[in-house]
Amino acid sequence: MKKIYLFILFLIINFGGLAIGSWLMGDAISGEWYSNLNKAPWTPPGWVFGFEWTLIMLCFSVYLSFLFSIRHSRVVVFVYAIAVVLNVSWNYLFFNQQLTTFALVNIASLTLVIFYLFITFRDDKLRYLKYLLLPYIIWLCIATSLNTYVVFNN
Repeated sequence: MKKIYLFILFLIINFGGLAIGSWLMGDAISGEWYSNLNKAPWTPPGWVFGFEWTLIMLCFSVYLSFLFSIRHSRVVVFVYAIAVVLNVSWNYLFFNQQLTTFALVNIASLTLVIFYLFITFRDDKLRYLKYLLLPYIIWLCIATSLNTYVVFNN
């Protein structure tokens, strides 16, 4: 029962973070700055972003509900808090402030934090659940490459 409550809590926090990030982004996607960017040829169509973030946050919430029920500690809370802040702030840095280099440092840091979760918490009970982080890791690698392309080609 505790895992269900944690799952619901993490769904609220994670999707709330996405909503805040979207709000901080404003209307930048339809704006002139983003429209005129030289984007990577492998930039996916817009609908992919909503689909992948939904999948990522569902998987991440399941993983976190098990992680927090097994290893609730200050370190785990701190690492998760850093991940949320980095995830939310990327939209603000990239789209709202157009600070693409700072956004690149931000997303690279987020990637390292999620890799840290993947590598560090791998005891017997989390051995297979850590693979729920793979959609997040894969997306962060793609997003980092997209951000890198923008930094070096604009």
